[in-house]
Amino acid sequence: MAFGLFFLGEYANMFLMSAMTSILFLGGWYGPFGLLPVLGPIWLILKICACLFVFLWVRATFPRYRYDQLMRLGWKVFLPLSLLWLVITAGALLAFGWLPHA
Repeated sequence: MAFGLFFLGEYANMFLMSAMTSILFLGGWYGPFGLLPVLGPIWLILKICACLFVFLWVRATFPRYRYDQLMRLGWKVFLPLSLLWLVITAGALLAFGWLPHA
C-alpha cells in the first residue's frame, strides 16, 4: 500500500508540474498564433500531454542518481559554478556600467 501511494504521488507530481509548466511557460490555453481560441482547453491538454511525455521520456531514458551522488554534484559542481557565475555577472555589471541608477 505504501509503494502504491508513493507511486501515485510521484505521477501526480509529474502531472501537476506539466500543468504548471504549460500554464506558466507555454501560453496555457492559447493556441499557436492565436488560432481557434474556442479550443482553449484542448490546447492546454495537448501541452500538458507534451510536457508529461518529456517527463516520462527523460525518466525512462536517463539513469537515476543516488542521494549521495546528487549531494556531491550539488556541493562540488553546481555551487562553485553558480558562485563563479555570480561573480562574473557582478563584474560585468560593474565593468560595463550596466548597474541601475538610483
